[in-house]
Amino acid sequence: MGKVLFINGSPNEDGCTSTAMDEVIKVLEENGVETQKIWLGKKAVPDCMACMKCQEIGKCVFPDQVNEIHDMIDDIDGIVVGSPVYYGGPNGRLTSFLDRLFFSIPNDKFNGILGASIVSCRRGGATAAFERLNQYFLMENMHVVSSQYWNQVHGSSKEDVLKDEEGLQTMRTLGRNIVWLLKSIKAGEDSGITKPEHEPKTFTNFIR
Repeated sequence: MGKVLFINGSPNEDGCTSTAMDEVIKVLEENGVETQKIWLGKKAVPDCMACMKCQEIGKCVFPDQVNEIHDMIDDIDGIVVGSPVYYGGPNGRLTSFLDRLFFSIPNDKFNGILGASIVSCRRGGATAAFERLNQYFLMENMHVVSSQYWNQVHGSSKEDVLKDEEGLQTMRTLGRNIVWLLKSIKAGEDSGITKPEHEPKTFTNFIR
C-alpha cells in the first residue's frame, strides 16, 4: 500500500530519535505499508557547495546516501525525517544532508509525497527544530502529515522515551494519519483523480 522512507539524522543509531520512529513504523507495517530506515551514521556529511553539478549530471557530486535516495525516489510515497534537538534546531549532519537531497532531486519527484518530521529533546527547543525540518516539505509540493501534537518525544535516553506516554501516542497517531492519507490518495487515483500539474517555477528576487 505504499512505501515510507525514514531518515534518522541522529548520531545514535538506536537512541531517542530511532525509538520514536519505530513507534510510527510499527503502525505502518501493521497496516501493510512498507518501510525503510536509513541512518546517516556518525561521519561528517558534506554541505551543499552550490556547485550546481547536480543540475547537469542528475545527482549530487558527493557519493553518499543522497544518491541512494535519488535512485529510489520514484518508489517512495512518504518521507519521515528525524533529529535530536541541538541548540533549538535539528543537527547539522541532517540539515546538510537534506539541503543536498532536496536540491539535487528534481522538484517534480517530490510532488504529492507525504512528509513528516520527528524531533527528540531532553527538555526544550523541539518546536523550533520541528518547524525547521518541515520547511523542506513545504517548498516541494509535499503534503505535511499532522498528529495530535507536534511530533516530539522527550528524554535523555531510549529508556526515557519509552516512558513518554504522550510522545509515543503522538507517534502512533502520526502513523495512523500517514496510513489514512496513503489510502485516501490511492482511492483518489483509482477514481481518476490525478496529481495537480504545476507551472514551471518562476524565480525572482527583491530588486526585480
